[in-house]
Amino acid sequence: QVQLVEAGGGLVQAGGSRRLSCAGSGGTFSSYTMAWFRQAPGKEREFVAAISWSHGSTYYGDSVKGRFTISRDNAKYTVYLQMNSLKPEDTAVYYCAANSRAAISSAAREYGYWGQGTQVTVSS
Repeated sequence: QVQLVEAGGGLVQAGGSRRLSCAGSGGTFSSYTMAWFRQAPGKEREFVAAISWSHGSTYYGDSVKGRFTISRDNAKYTVYLQMNSLKPEDTAVYYCAANSRAAISSAAREYGYWGQGTQVTVSS
């Protein structure tokens, strides 16, 4: 059974940085696509970034391009989201997700495995 555990959320001031991590277990992650989504109160879940585990190719949502970076550590089965130049509108619960079909997608419905989420709050 695939399990994803996020960590690294918290309170940060606008303009600051934060790094989230997502530790995976129970799956053959070498063929997966991993992604980060976020959801703010009263809003729909939003695609943030995705990475192909095998090729390392990445894809970003427009609202985070140039500020966020997704990366992976193959040895640790861990995916990271480095968030820089944070804005109050980045405040949300951030979720890690895995797609076993290895196709990079921004659609939440393509991801069959989800973590429990970690709260990121950016103060102005």
